[in-house]
Amino acid sequence: MKHHGIGSLSRVHLWTDIFLLNLSYSLSYAALPGNASLLEDHSTLNLLLTGNLLWIACIYFVKPYAYSQATYTSYSHFGKLVLAIVTHLLLMEAFLYSSNTAMGTKENYIFIAFELFSCLSLLTHVALILLLQYLRQSRFNLKRYAVIGKGDLSELVHHFDQKRRGLGYEFCGIFQLGTKTPPLENLESFMESERLDYIYCCMAEMNHEQVQGVIKLAERKRTQVRLIPDFRGFTANKFNFEPDEVYPIINVDTKPLSNPSEQLVKRSFDLIFSSVIMILGLPVFLLIMLAVKLTSKGTIFFVQERTGRWGETFKIIKFRTMRMDANKYGLQHSLGAKDPRITPIGNILRRTRLDELPQFLNVLKGEMSVVGPRPLHKYDVDMLMQEASHDFQKALTIRPGITSIGQIKVGYATNSSENLHRLKYDILYLNTYSLTTDLYLIWLTIHVILLGKGR
Repeated sequence: MKHHGIGSLSRVHLWTDIFLLNLSYSLSYAALPGNASLLEDHSTLNLLLTGNLLWIACIYFVKPYAYSQATYTSYSHFGKLVLAIVTHLLLMEAFLYSSNTAMGTKENYIFIAFELFSCLSLLTHVALILLLQYLRQSRFNLKRYAVIGKGDLSELVHHFDQKRRGLGYEFCGIFQLGTKTPPLENLESFMESERLDYIYCCMAEMNHEQVQGVIKLAERKRTQVRLIPDFRGFTANKFNFEPDEVYPIINVDTKPLSNPSEQLVKRSFDLIFSSVIMILGLPVFLLIMLAVKLTSKGTIFFVQERTGRWGETFKIIKFRTMRMDANKYGLQHSLGAKDPRITPIGNILRRTRLDELPQFLNVLKGEMSVVGPRPLHKYDVDMLMQEASHDFQKALTIRPGITSIGQIKVGYATNSSENLHRLKYDILYLNTYSLTTDLYLIWLTIHVILLGKGR
């Protein structure tokens, strides 16, 4: 099982070492007398490229950055790093001897670079680890966890993780469930008071209903569930599993897009894409604003409270497509093209989805994403909470989107049946998310805009 903090640290070490490798070779070359500019010395540039490729090969085979929660120690960390550095030196020397590269100056260049890189890399690793330990002691970014169970396995999990508090885990207690109906109300209060990030469930000490209850509760409380089967007594037998060295763990996806890399990629894409649309689409924005203002009395923008991530409300921004006196018809879903509340220009904006363009401001503010389940009005939220509470609460774990697969397939939902149908597509999106999926859905949305087939 990879720990998010350790995973992030390994990526920092990886890119830092690549930077230091190139810096060391460049400084070593500059220190040697009589050398021309590095950019003009093609043989040295080839040597530098070879050094990078060989370092990548060392990383692949020695794996100095392959940390896990169970196996990480400073000794193994620095042992693998030194092995990778020495292997890299030997491979570079072998490359020089096997090629027709002149020795002497180039050999000195390699040794100076090796010594500089070794010192810089080791010092940087030490500094980063000391910084991380200081941050852990300052309780920065601690992952709070609890164990559900009442037997030996729960104690084993607790004591094993206590030995690795430096990895950023803080133990909050062992919670015991009864043998009959699970007291999930008590567990819910415990999760809220302790602000848990993880719950370890010892499966041998829980029944099926209890496990299912904990998973559903964790989905609502933004908590990751880790199921621990009891394989004690079978360790002498060979079995193929991806264990956590001491106790195997099954991660349950109760928090879609909880991986930091996925979050970073999605948020970065949202910011870049929205910024480009806002800049390049400025003429379209101005034309729509003028058309809305000239064709009906009232404001240009329509602002309404919607439900976003984790059920928190925010103000969604759209181009106004309805008359200012639309409230006299009562609160209701759109009736389509024949809806008397919709303005003539509003019909066009809705069919082409151009009324949604101002929502890129919501994306930049962090309230929405480009792709994600549509943000709903309170009466739709109340209906889905009653009809499909579990699935809908799962949909609320990510930012709502300007477009979604549900919006493309179903369109504007005008009744509970269509809302439920659209929700099924939203859950499918959560379970299959990738950047490629987002790009494909954006392409389908552009197709809808160009053909004016928005529903």
